[in-house]
Amino acid sequence: MKFSEQWLREWVDPPLDTKALVAQLTMAGLEVEAVEPVAPEFRGVVVGRVEGVEPHPQADRLRVCRVDVGAAAPLIIVCGAANVAPGMRVPTALVGAELPGGLKIARAKLRGVESSGMLCSAKELGLAETSEGLLPLPADARPGQDVRELLALDDVSLELSLTPNRSDCLGIAGVAREIAALNRIDIAASPAAPAPAAIDHAVEIEVADPEACPRYLGRVIRGIDPAAESPLWLRERLRRSGLRSLGPVVDVTNYLLLELGQPMHAFDLGRIEGGIRVRRARSGETFTALDGQTLTLSEDMLVVADRRQVLALAGIIGGASSAVGEGTASILLECAFFAPDAIAGRARRLGLHTESSHRFERGVDPALQARAMERATRLILDIAGGEAGPVVEAVDAAFLPRRPTIPLRAARLTRLLGYEIPTREVEEILARLGMRVETDGAGAWRVTPPSFRFDIAIEADLIEELARVHGYDRLPARRPNSRLGIRAHDAHPERVRRGRDLLAGRGYQEVITYSFVDAGTQRLLDPAHEALALANPLAADIAVMRTGLWPGLVQACLHNLKRQQARVRLFEYGRRYTGDLRRDGGSGASLEGIKEESMFAGIALGAACPEQWGLPTRAVDFYDIKADVEALLQDLGGGHVHGFQAAAHPALHPGQSARILGADSRAIGWLGALHPQTADMLGFGQPVFVFELNLEGIEAPKVASFAELSRFPSVRRDLAVILDEGVTAAELEACVREAAGDLLQGLHLFDIYRGKGVDSGKKSIALGLTLQDFSRTLTDVEVDALIEGVLKQLHIKLQATLRE
Repeated sequence: MKFSEQWLREWVDPPLDTKALVAQLTMAGLEVEAVEPVAPEFRGVVVGRVEGVEPHPQADRLRVCRVDVGAAAPLIIVCGAANVAPGMRVPTALVGAELPGGLKIARAKLRGVESSGMLCSAKELGLAETSEGLLPLPADARPGQDVRELLALDDVSLELSLTPNRSDCLGIAGVAREIAALNRIDIAASPAAPAPAAIDHAVEIEVADPEACPRYLGRVIRGIDPAAESPLWLRERLRRSGLRSLGPVVDVTNYLLLELGQPMHAFDLGRIEGGIRVRRARSGETFTALDGQTLTLSEDMLVVADRRQVLALAGIIGGASSAVGEGTASILLECAFFAPDAIAGRARRLGLHTESSHRFERGVDPALQARAMERATRLILDIAGGEAGPVVEAVDAAFLPRRPTIPLRAARLTRLLGYEIPTREVEEILARLGMRVETDGAGAWRVTPPSFRFDIAIEADLIEELARVHGYDRLPARRPNSRLGIRAHDAHPERVRRGRDLLAGRGYQEVITYSFVDAGTQRLLDPAHEALALANPLAADIAVMRTGLWPGLVQACLHNLKRQQARVRLFEYGRRYTGDLRRDGGSGASLEGIKEESMFAGIALGAACPEQWGLPTRAVDFYDIKADVEALLQDLGGGHVHGFQAAAHPALHPGQSARILGADSRAIGWLGALHPQTADMLGFGQPVFVFELNLEGIEAPKVASFAELSRFPSVRRDLAVILDEGVTAAELEACVREAAGDLLQGLHLFDIYRGKGVDSGKKSIALGLTLQDFSRTLTDVEVDALIEGVLKQLHIKLQATLRE
């Protein structure tokens, strides 16, 4: 919505400058998006009256004009405009004047004739992008008057960015109402002198769909002067609102659109056959719009038609076949209320967006049409002449919008705003907004919104209006009185997310499988647990509840193998269902003994790494999967020590299976290769590795805390010890850490050797020990003593000897 500030101030003139007015509108919810001057800067341009025009003696296209500018003697000015004529008033740039773009006017000779100034067009003054000839000024303009003063060019255009619910402010009248309410001043009445009928000519109007068009007004105006031109004041107001002049009739309908927010349309009466019929379009019906587009209509679109053709797409755009043209002398003026639901979306579907559709989609005041018709008729008669017929109205009151009566409670108002607005001010604000207010007992009102406020429907809407007009900046800022407690953060979802991210980062793809699995596959992979059978399974292969995630992963892996995926790595996070099933008289199992546990599980087969040139191809093995599990444990339970214990599982390969231990040495999962027989029975025919972890058995990571760094140097000592093949690296590490105590800051296994110099059944393991104290520098004597103690402990517990 764009309009001139001076035009707005004719309706309501608050004691505010432009900057303050813009701020007030924005704070009231009518955001001012742009403020632009209506004309560029120029000076030295006055009204000139052309007293005489003579041909230039040496140029056919130039004229020598004698121009009265209110000085002692007229000026001689050479002009090339075709429309210059004696008696016309035109903008005259005097010698020394400065025009937009920095052009300075000087006395000059044009083909031998001295010119003392310049007669200007609208383009040269920056008032139009193009112009044909000089800009005519009003006939009563006084010669010598400053053109900026005459045209009131020290003005700005305000552009509002309105939210869809504020369609009532899509006209000067609506914005003026808001400003009047905000500043507690009265609004000037719109000049709308009635235009009584002077002839009996009328057009029959029929509305076939009153729900979509509850009110339609039409009026014939005959005898319009086709040569009439829109007055300068009208053209200027349209220009400052972003619209160009298209002739008196169209200019008046556009003016009413901007002034009252009521879209109107004028038909060439001579192109209408029979009466007007407002109806739904027929499927596939075509229509040529004012912009020349041929549109194909659908049955949900509303049209204005005559007996022969579609004249307009109702509420959106007029038709080319009935448009007002240069020779139009008689018109039918249309003013209607179209229901928003009948217009919304239709324009966009056809690739259109018009000022009319913009307003009807959001809602136009259903009580405005008679006023707009009288106002438009009076303007057309005053500007272009003619005689008006009677207003013909087709109305169905049953379908006109009715504004609900809304209860408003003072207690609710105070509670929502945290502030008490005085009762008298509440009633005054609502009344100034055009609402009817009735007292409903102590501290309560019954409020009926005006017909133009489609956005007021519930009590909260009224409270918002009161806060807006009272002033959001006047509401006090108060801290809440309630006690705010910090609730403990649930780390479980975050641990699950991190676990998923880690496995995905290590090359696994996440899958989601059914909790119902095949009973045979379930017994094969977990014979130790009895699965809960479903009473009414959907299919035989999903008949029991899973006791682990391996059955679903196995089926997903096989599915990929059968589709030529040679390298597969899958993981799943889900629940398993285990526990003691209690039978109740042979009728089934009870759910009382079932436990639901959150699990991470994975499966891998094929190459250890994707095929590439930098690494030799090798098959995935036990230690690849163990590394993935260790990384997962470190991420989910960082700071806690977890372990692996060689153990047998019915579904896993002997010697390639391990029980996963938690920080408290409790079993929390399994890791290993599927037993070859199991893998063959399932249909793999190659090594398959799986793991499963109980997330609830992994202790949450320790809270990160700062640890002071030692300022003293560290000492590294390397040891190579010989011990039995059956001793694990974990046992060796635990023994070293126990013997070295707090001085041990780092322990690294960097070599394992079997061969010459080492007896059969033995192995050599090399360790790097990093020692450091936080209070002093360790001496060689202290380090040697500590190493001796470590070797002694290794010999006692593991029968290990130092390798020479």
